[in-house]
Amino acid sequence: MSTLPVYRWRLAPGGYATRRQLRARGLRPGGQDVAAQLERPRRRGRPPLVAYLYRVDLAKPVRPMTPGRWAALAKANAARRVCPECRRDAGYVIPASLGTCVPCHDTI
Repeated sequence: MSTLPVYRWRLAPGGYATRRQLRARGLRPGGQDVAAQLERPRRRGRPPLVAYLYRVDLAKPVRPMTPGRWAALAKANAARRVCPECRRDAGYVIPASLGTCVPCHDTI
């Protein structure tokens, strides 16, 4: 078992990227293992924040959205707008903190 190279915040060498950085470039890790680890120190003895780094040269292009994926995404987003109490489309995404649309929440 080999250990991952650990770099401090903003000191990682070129050729590595986080998932978000890969996505911004239109790439994905593509099944590769984590290549390195980035640590951002925090105050008061708290453990550091950790980000995993992937090699950019091994990354693959993002898969394109198919019509089926677009339909599934639209259905999932529509479900987030339907109030579980009154079953109406609220016209906005229902906040998880409320659990229902505002009119239903106000009647509680």
